Amino acid sequence: MTMPEEGPVEPGPDRLADAVTQLTAELGALRRDVARRHLLDLACGVLVAQHSLAPGEAADHLAQLAEAMDVGPEDLAADIVNGATGPSGAVAGPAPEGDAGPRAMDEPARDRAGEERTAGRRARLVEAGAEAAAQTGGTVDEIAATLLNGGLRPLGARGLWLFRRTETDCLQLAGRAGVNPLEAAHWRWVPPATGSALHRVLSEGTPLWLPEGTSAAEALPGPAPGSARAVLPLRQRGVVTGLAIVDWPGPAALDEPVRRALTGLAVPAARILDAGAPGTPEPGVLAPLLDLLTHPAMALRADPESGTLHIEHLNRSALDSARHVHGPEGRPLAQVFPAMHADLVRLARTARESAAPQRAARVPVEHRSGDPDPLHDVRVLPVGPDRTVVLWHGATDPGLSLSRVLGRLENLAAFEDDLITGESRWSEQAYRIFGLEPGSSPVPLRRLAPHLHREDTGRLDELMMELTQHREGSHTVVRAVREDGGLRHLRIAAEPLLTGGVLTGITGVYQDVSAQHHTEIALSATFDRLTAAQTQAALRHQLVLQLQQAIVPEVPELQRLPGLQVAARYRPAAEEYRVGGDWYDVLPLPDGRVLVVTGDIAGHGIDSVTGMVALRNALRGLAFTGHTPGRLMAWLNEVTLQTHGHPTATAVCGLYDPSDRSLCWASAGHLPPVLLREGAASLLEPPRNILLGAVPSAAYEETVTRLEPGDALMLYTDGLVESRHAGIDEGLDRLRLAVERLDPAGLDEQADALLAAVTGDTDDDTSLVVVRVS
Repeated sequence: MTMPEEGPVEPGPDRLADAVTQLTAELGALRRDVARRHLLDLACGVLVAQHSLAPGEAADHLAQLAEAMDVGPEDLAADIVNGATGPSGAVAGPAPEGDAGPRAMDEPARDRAGEERTAGRRARLVEAGAEAAAQTGGTVDEIAATLLNGGLRPLGARGLWLFRRTETDCLQLAGRAGVNPLEAAHWRWVPPATGSALHRVLSEGTPLWLPEGTSAAEALPGPAPGSARAVLPLRQRGVVTGLAIVDWPGPAALDEPVRRALTGLAVPAARILDAGAPGTPEPGVLAPLLDLLTHPAMALRADPESGTLHIEHLNRSALDSARHVHGPEGRPLAQVFPAMHADLVRLARTARESAAPQRAARVPVEHRSGDPDPLHDVRVLPVGPDRTVVLWHGATDPGLSLSRVLGRLENLAAFEDDLITGESRWSEQAYRIFGLEPGSSPVPLRRLAPHLHREDTGRLDELMMELTQHREGSHTVVRAVREDGGLRHLRIAAEPLLTGGVLTGITGVYQDVSAQHHTEIALSATFDRLTAAQTQAALRHQLVLQLQQAIVPEVPELQRLPGLQVAARYRPAAEEYRVGGDWYDVLPLPDGRVLVVTGDIAGHGIDSVTGMVALRNALRGLAFTGHTPGRLMAWLNEVTLQTHGHPTATAVCGLYDPSDRSLCWASAGHLPPVLLREGAASLLEPPRNILLGAVPSAAYEETVTRLEPGDALMLYTDGLVESRHAGIDEGLDRLRLAVERLDPAGLDEQADALLAAVTGDTDDDTSLVVVRVS
C-alpha cells in the first residue's frame, strides 16, 4: 500500500470560517476594551484637573467611587465626563471628600434626572466605541454602524449618512449605516446646488430638523419624502467639514431631548470623518497603471481655485499625440490639446459632478483637413473630486464605429470600403438585398448609382459629400433596382475611417426598409377614415358646447331683482372638447324671495352637460315649493341619485329675503362664498354638508347671513381658483385679495374685472355670480 506524501495541510472552508469568526470576536473584544480604557482615561483626566490628584490616585478614586455608588466604572466615568463638558442633564463626578450630598427632589424630577443620566452615559459610551473603532483601523462604515446601533437606534432612527465636504463644496458619501447599497450608490456624490437644503446647512452651520420629512420637490437621502430627517453640520476646528443625516422610517417627534442627543453624537462623527479623510490619489499612484495600457491615456487635475485642467501624466502612447509640445506634463490642457480642450473640459466636469464615466465617439466632433488628429472613442473617468483620467484611441476603430451604426438600425447588411487598396467587403445579407449572386464582386458605395433609381442618385452624392468632405457619419434612404426588376427601399448608414487625419475607408450598413415603407402606405390609406371620425367627434363636441352655452349664457345682462342687483358670468373651458357641468341660476320667487345658485357637476362631456340641465331644472321647480335651502338640497340630492350616469355635484343654494336683508343658504361641498363689506373681503364658512349624489337620504344644514346695504356677495365654481401647482387655500386667498382690490364701480364692471384678475390654470370652465344689496 502506497502512503501519501506528507506535506502542509490546506485549511478547509470550515476551518477558514472558524478562523474568521474567532478573529472577528477578538477584534470586537479589543475594541470594547479600547473603548472602556478611553472612557476611563478621560474621567481620570477630569479628576486630575478638578481635584489635583495624581493619575494613579485618580484611577483608584474612580474605582472606589464606583464601588461605593454600586455602579459600573464605565457608567461613572461617563457621568464625570458629561459633568465636566457640561451637556444638559449630565451629572458631575462627586468630589473626593466633603460632599453635601444630592438635594432633595420629588419623584418626577428624579425620574427625569435618571433618564437624562442614562442618555448621557449612552452617548459617552457610543462616542468611546466610535473612537475605539477608529483606533483599531475600522472603516468609516463600521464607525457609523457603532454610532447608529449604540446611540441612534434607541431614538427610533433607521439610518445614518456621513458626507465629507470637498474643496469644490461637493458632498461625498464617506460612511453609512442602516442604508442599503442601492441608496448609497444613488447618493455617492451631491454636487453643489444653490439653495438646496444640504448646502444651506453647510453655509449656515445650523442643524435642520424635519420631523414630517421633506417635500417631493427637494429630494434628500432617506427611505421616503415623508420620513423624518435631521441634517447636522459636522465641525472640526470651527469649520464645517461635512454633514451627518439621520433618517427615520416615518414621521417622528424630534423633541428637545432627541435634538440634544443627536447634536452630541455629531461631535465624534466630525472627528471620525476628519480622521478618515482619504488622501487624494497622487499621480505616482495613477502613472504605473496608465503606463500598462497600450492605448493612449492621461491624468488631468483641476486647479482648486480656477478650475483650469492641467496634465499630470501621459503614458507612452499619449505622448505620441502630444509630440508637438515640449514637456507636456504639468502644462495646461489648452496648451497641449487646443483643438480638443473645450470638449474635454465639458466631459471632465460632467464626470466629476455626476461621479460617472463619460463617453464621446470623437473629440472634437467636427474635424477639418489640416487640423490635428482627433481623439477617437474617448472615455473620461472621475478619480476623486479634482482628478480625471482620459482614455482614447489614436485612429478610428472600425469595430467600434460599426457598433455605433448598428445601434441605430435593425436587419442589417454590413459593408466596408478600403479607399487605399480599392477593395470592398460585404456581409452575406447585402447580396440578397441587391439581388446579386453570393461571391460576386461587391459594389463600392461610391459606384452604387447604377443600382439605384435615377431619382435617388442625388441622395447618394450628398451622402458621399458628408463622408469625404465633412468627414462625418450620415445616413439616407434610396430605392435600389434589382436585376430581376424588383424595387427595394434601402436605408444606408455609413461612417468615415480616419488614419492619421487621412480618410482611408468607409464602413457602414444597408437596411432593407421596404416592409416599413409598405406599412406607411397602408397607414396613409386609412387617413380619410380617421379624418372622418375626427370630424364627427369635433362636431359632437361643438354641439355639446353650443348646448351648454345656450343653457348657461356667457355674458347675461345685469338683472335688477327685489332688493338686489345681480351680474353673472360664464367662462367656458380653454379646450372646446372639455365642456363641463358648471351652472348658475338667479330666480325671483312668488313670495318675494330670490333664489341664487351656483353648482358644478363632476367631469366633462355630454354626460356632465345633461346632468347639469337635469339638476338646474329640478331645482328651479323645487324652489317654487317655498321650502328652505336645506330641504331643497336634500330633494336635489335624491334627484342626483336618480339621474342617468349617477353624477356627483357640488352646489350653493341661497334664498334672499329683501324684507330683512337675510340670506338663508346651504352648501353641498361647494367652495365658500366671498362677502365684500366696506372694502374688506371675507370667506363665509359654509355648513359642512356632503356633496350631491354621494349617499341617499342625506340631511343638509343651513345658515343665515345678514346683509347690509352696499354688501356684495360672490358665488363661483372651482375653475376660478384651482391650480395644478398650488393648494386650494392659496387660490381662495388670492381670490379674497382680488375682491378687496375691486374698484367701487358698476356691478358689471366688477364682475368682468374679477374674472380677468383671478384665473385658475386647470383649463376648467367657470361660473361667477355677483350679488349687491340695494
